[in-house]
Parts: sequence; C-alpha cells; structure tokens
Amino acid sequence: MSMSGESVLIILLVGLVAGWLAGKVVQGAGFGVAGDLVIGIIGAFIGSWLLPQLGIHLGVGIVAAIINATIGALLFLFVVRLVRGRDSGGWRGRWGRFWGQR
Repeated sequence: MSMSGESVLIILLVGLVAGWLAGKVVQGAGFGVAGDLVIGIIGAFIGSWLLPQLGIHLGVGIVAAIINATIGALLFLFVVRLVRGRDSGGWRGRWGRFWGQR
C-alpha cells in the first residue's frame, strides 16, 4: 500500500481536528498536539468501523471524515473514562504528579 504525502497530511489533519474537538467536548480543553492527534486517529479507526456497522453513512469529503473521526474519538474517550474512572486525575493529573506538580 502506497500513500502519497498529501494523503498522510490529510489523515494527520483529520486526526488532529477530531482529537481536539473530542477533547473540547469531554474535558473542555484539548490533550495537546500529540494527544489530540493520537486520539483523533484512534477515533477515525473506531468511527470508520462502527458507523457503517450501524448503517450510518456520512458521505465523503474532509468534513465527513472529521465528523466520523470525532464521533469515534468521543466513543474512545468515553470508554477510557469508564475503565479508568473520573477521579483518577486524568492524563494531565498523572503527569503533573510525576513532575512534582500538585
């Protein structure tokens, strides 16, 4: 499988926007550039698998891809919160304790 540089750039852009949107919805702030990107790309995989299974087709184009990835990222973050619990300090809380903050 060969991907052009433009395709990789679009995937990264969609992942970044979707992760940022999901972070805004879930905790009111993003997770940083790297965190937003990882969450968005995981969300894109989840959304592109789950939505067609449910019979939901959003169409084609970058806006549809961002919506699809955001829905997947929201579901991913919801499951992470269910597994970890809300009072665990979150991702930032754990790193803050590591660096002596908090």
